Amino acid sequence: MSNETQVQIQDKFCLTIDEASAYFNIGEKKLRKLVSENLNSGFIIQNGVKFLIKRKKFEEFLNDLTAL
Repeated sequence: MSNETQVQIQDKFCLTIDEASAYFNIGEKKLRKLVSENLNSGFIIQNGVKFLIKRKKFEEFLNDLTAL
């Protein structure tokens, strides 16, 4: 039995590409493209080779778009 606490996706500060794909209903390939094209946008954190998406900042970014 594990005492590890599970944090719900909607409560996380940062999401992995997989989590963001499920949360925002955007395909992983499209998210990876958005990440690579917007590295200095303020919603990306790079941890080694792993990219994390700041959930609230990414929501703000999406609110300004009309198409992906």
